[in-house]
Amino acid sequence: MEVTNDSATKKPKRLTSVVWNHFERVRKADVCYAVCVHCNKKLSGSSNSGTTHLRNHLMRCLKRSNYDVSQLLAAKRRKKDSNVTLTNISFDEGQRKDEYIKPIMKYEPDQRKDEVISIGSSRFDQERSRLDLARMIILHGYPLAMVEHVGFKLFVKNLQPMFEVVPNSSIELSCMEIYEKEKQRVYDMLSKLHGRINLALEMWSSVENAEYFCLTAHYIDEDWRLQKKILNFVTLDSSHTEDMLSEVIIRCLMDWDIDCKLFALTFDYCATDDDIVLRIRERISQNRPHSSNGQLFDVRSAAHVLNLIVQEALEALRDVTQKIRGSIRYIKSSQLILGKFNEIAQQVEISSQKSLVLDCPTRWNSTYAMLEAALEYRNAFGALQDLDSEYLSALTETEWEWASSITGYLKLFVEITNVFCSNKSPTANVYFPEICDVHIQLIDWCKSPDEFLSSTALKMKAKFDKYWSKCSLALAVAAILDPRFKMKLVEYYYSQIYGSTALERIKEVSDGIKELFNAYAICSTMVDQGSALPGSSLPSTSNDSRDKLKGFDKFLHETSQSQNATSDLDKYLEEPVFPRNCDFNILNWWKVHTPRYPILSMMARDILGTPMSTVVPESAFTNGHRVLDVCRSSLNPDTRQALICARDWLWTESDELNPSSNHYALSLHIESN
Repeated sequence: MEVTNDSATKKPKRLTSVVWNHFERVRKADVCYAVCVHCNKKLSGSSNSGTTHLRNHLMRCLKRSNYDVSQLLAAKRRKKDSNVTLTNISFDEGQRKDEYIKPIMKYEPDQRKDEVISIGSSRFDQERSRLDLARMIILHGYPLAMVEHVGFKLFVKNLQPMFEVVPNSSIELSCMEIYEKEKQRVYDMLSKLHGRINLALEMWSSVENAEYFCLTAHYIDEDWRLQKKILNFVTLDSSHTEDMLSEVIIRCLMDWDIDCKLFALTFDYCATDDDIVLRIRERISQNRPHSSNGQLFDVRSAAHVLNLIVQEALEALRDVTQKIRGSIRYIKSSQLILGKFNEIAQQVEISSQKSLVLDCPTRWNSTYAMLEAALEYRNAFGALQDLDSEYLSALTETEWEWASSITGYLKLFVEITNVFCSNKSPTANVYFPEICDVHIQLIDWCKSPDEFLSSTALKMKAKFDKYWSKCSLALAVAAILDPRFKMKLVEYYYSQIYGSTALERIKEVSDGIKELFNAYAICSTMVDQGSALPGSSLPSTSNDSRDKLKGFDKFLHETSQSQNATSDLDKYLEEPVFPRNCDFNILNWWKVHTPRYPILSMMARDILGTPMSTVVPESAFTNGHRVLDVCRSSLNPDTRQALICARDWLWTESDELNPSSNHYALSLHIESN
């Protein structure tokens, strides 16, 4: 009997796997595809392909929720009713792995699949949901008490009736659990870090006048990427004195086991007691190479010193600024006066496009904008004084000249602060030319024949000089390690700053960087000989009696230098500077040139990772201090630290997921002094 082709065609195999509850099988020509009912993604659906790849997709599918069986069947029926066709689904046979939608955040990377959701039964996981809720609260700074809110409970009940809303105290414990696990990961990462760690210390307060300090680690990782992580957010009680503060900082360092890896400590305020730094340095000075005068250890925030200088200028101009505010208020007090003023502005041929606006006194860049706009209407204000007897806030010609000069000062500081804030990951090399420009301008301003301006400039320079005396070497060394500048930039600026004594100052910088390099070279030798701590370039701090010969390593290195080939530093400085261009990435440059400069690259990693400024863009122009919000300040100290630190650790590095450079910015507001 002859068999026809039609009767020989095999019937489609019945779909028995529970995986097909989540996929719609469609056919185009001779090819079968499996379309996810949750995200519409197309995968291979032939009988020869199996279902493993479909199960793997379900584990990654972000649009798949905790459906029960009835919900899944309903979703499948809806897909059929909507007549999903191949014309509105794109498919790429050469599907790349990076096309999969990746989870925004992972809490347990090593979590077993069956601990999340059982595909067969679509089992709801209370424990996982509880941790997800805790992580959400940490990530977005939500109050812990939100779990007690009626609206939240109603939302969760309608979304997933099986979820048991936990009380405030339980969610706090869940947050602490996440914090402890993430802390261990950060600890393990820091312990494996080969380079040094730089710490930034920022002081905070609360509306109840409580005081805190935030300790943030800055470092360059093995891939030459600049990283930072908040390590501690410590609550200081009223009994804390400045000598006790140094002990608290040291305890934090020892708790993280990074006291032997510390390279530099940056304070946000220039007036920080030097004794604090001295005590910390004494405790760890034997564990790291540093220059003899210790300048590379004690750093003060550049943005904060600019703020201090600006406040000195604004204080000097306070009476004039008040008159300008009064003038603007008067003009805007009625439409009639505003119309008259606009007519006067046209008559005196003022073509400015700027609008007169009042400033926000706690943000000095807005004060600068107010002064800048008012100066353009200077002649109109003068004419208004002659025509309107009720206008009582007029400025004298001398006061206008003062306002013009001080506004010129502020313009420089606005531009430099914007440079600092525009760089999302500023390495230490970017600060030297900007700070030198400030230095040169201050010297010039002090020479003003106007006694008011010269005396104001002298007060500004006094604050700057204190900063410069502490940080100039660190700033210069970081600039030298920029291959576009090297020693040439130091020579260029120092000749303008110091004049006839420039050569002596340049030699101090040259000697300083050579001294630091020699310390790294000695440590490198000790590592090669196996006498250093594992995983670091630091000398051993053992008290073994044989350690008396550790000085021999230094002697051997110094006496053998003349016999060795040219050092990394000499070779680097003798070569021509790298061409300047806007796309230059200094960390990429050092990553590529590490084999060429093995010792100098170790030093560059530590120096370039030093935070020369600790201010965040949100508070760059404020003349107040950081204040913790009421929600966070009302928590107990351990919980407060856990929430702030864990939030920082859980955020990814993606700019899209993390638009703010300061992860905990939502937890603060700025309060004027």
